[in-house]
Amino acid sequence: MRQKSLQKDECFILVKAQPHRSSKYHETVCCAGIGRDGKWRRQYPVPFRILNDTQKFKRWDWIEYQCTKPAEDLRAESQKVVPESLKLAGELRKTERASFLNPLVRETFSDANARGESLTILRPLTLELRWSEKSQSELTSERQKHAELAKQMSFFDSTAKPLEPSPVRFTIRWRDQEGRIGNHHCDDWETSSAYLRFLRKYGSKRAMEILREKYEDQYFRSGLVLAFSTHSRRNVTYGTNNQWLLVGLIRLDQDAQGDLLL
Repeated sequence: MRQKSLQKDECFILVKAQPHRSSKYHETVCCAGIGRDGKWRRQYPVPFRILNDTQKFKRWDWIEYQCTKPAEDLRAESQKVVPESLKLAGELRKTERASFLNPLVRETFSDANARGESLTILRPLTLELRWSEKSQSELTSERQKHAELAKQMSFFDSTAKPLEPSPVRFTIRWRDQEGRIGNHHCDDWETSSAYLRFLRKYGSKRAMEILREKYEDQYFRSGLVLAFSTHSRRNVTYGTNNQWLLVGLIRLDQDAQGDLLL
């Protein structure tokens, strides 16, 4: 990396996708947020679980960092972050969230496509949280992969532990502002993490009831938006139509009074 290509930037975090295995970067997380100029940033790769505790951020946190433009990712919002440079810089106040995000809410994917965006948020007319149980063989395979990744991470952090996979996969069935129905696999890390917390405390049935109450009732009535990112290889910069992936379910109150976290 050439030092002269480094740039300083900052944004507040809106999206943390689930950790994924990367042959080049090991276990990484794709994150995205909004800068002070009101524009999207996508940070990748972020080795989130081996960051220092003082560097680990959550949704709505402002972060400062150094980055370069990735040669392998032509999407305008993408940044290659220097992990060592990450610093927390406060939290976006609840009263500021609507003013930052409402201008970025689109009615449809066609709207986002026409604007040349590879990150967008849509406010659904209807929303249903669905789930299906993973097979035992799927869970065994995922645990083996996470164990291998934890072994690799132990070179950087001796306390690194394998990530416990969610025993279920989530799908969101929703309707956009023009009435089109979408079905998207949910890759939001906060959703799967919340389910695992509730699962340990209440069991599977009650855990799912709590999630549905939050997303389908509390969040939806107050104002819920869905955050999407285009696929890293299936997008217009590669000469194909955009494939939109669901990476965040976010409470964004329509009355601008702030939102609550899980």
